[in-house]
Amino acid sequence: MCDHHHHPQGVTLWFTGLPCSGKSAIADRLDQVLKNGGYRSERLDGDIVRQDLTRDLGFSKADRDENIRRVTFVSKLLTRNGVFVLTSFISPYKEMRSHARKEIGSFLEIYVDCPLDVCIQRDVKGMFKKAIAGQIKEFTGISDPYEIPESPDLVLETGRETLEESVQKVLRKLKDSGFLG
Repeated sequence: MCDHHHHPQGVTLWFTGLPCSGKSAIADRLDQVLKNGGYRSERLDGDIVRQDLTRDLGFSKADRDENIRRVTFVSKLLTRNGVFVLTSFISPYKEMRSHARKEIGSFLEIYVDCPLDVCIQRDVKGMFKKAIAGQIKEFTGISDPYEIPESPDLVLETGRETLEESVQKVLRKLKDSGFLG
């Protein structure tokens, strides 16, 4: 048993924001940068997780809460083992985001702040159009609430920052918070 050999401290970067705000693009790019730097990082993304870990869940409030509860559990295990966990979930409810912070401990909430009209412009799958037409029920930002983080650890303004600028802001935050040398 070699308990003395020590993993660098892991951290969960919790990207929250409206659909199409840029969460996944930023997390993907950051994942590359971290891996290139020799760090262990894992991506947990809404679409991926819903194919597997939470395929039994829909989009009601109770199901969204359960989705985030499971993601929080996985994030906590990985973080505890020295992994950089990059989660990108709309996670619209404050209560569940603060539950995630409490459970995980080593946690940075990153609010991907993008104006609704920009999200709609960027929506390649046409989901907003369907939601506005009433074809998708419980769609965050249209027929379902998004509770804006009150004191996130970092705000990325993806309506006016390039992808690279957003990624650099996150890397700076990781350095300032002592997670990156």
